[in-house]
Amino acid sequence: MDRTVISTESAPPAIGPYSQAIAAGNLIFISGQLAIDPASGEFVTGDIAAMTRQIFTNIETILAAAGSTLSKVLKVTVFLADLNDFQEMNQAYATFFPSNPPARSTVQVARLPRDARIEIEVIALA
Repeated sequence: MDRTVISTESAPPAIGPYSQAIAAGNLIFISGQLAIDPASGEFVTGDIAAMTRQIFTNIETILAAAGSTLSKVLKVTVFLADLNDFQEMNQAYATFFPSNPPARSTVQVARLPRDARIEIEVIALA
């Protein structure tokens, strides 16, 4: 099975030794995305909903670079620094998947890179 690195300057660059995404066969694996504005390289300000929206904007950009869309997302994993943010994140999340949402896991973690409050990773069809 071929393995292709997916990279776009329209989304934040990886902050470590990993790729924004990898395509293998008919699947795309998007690395965990933080609420970073690709133009400034800084975290977006505001609440967890604004952060969630920025992350999905970044994910949409990476999916587009791979020739895919949010409608082809199979599995989402959401990492929250505080599970008290779940409901607000969930409301923003729902706007990206108005029908037939993908499978999803949401977990609270002790700490995220750059002390982020949320990180989201995705597996999608190419």
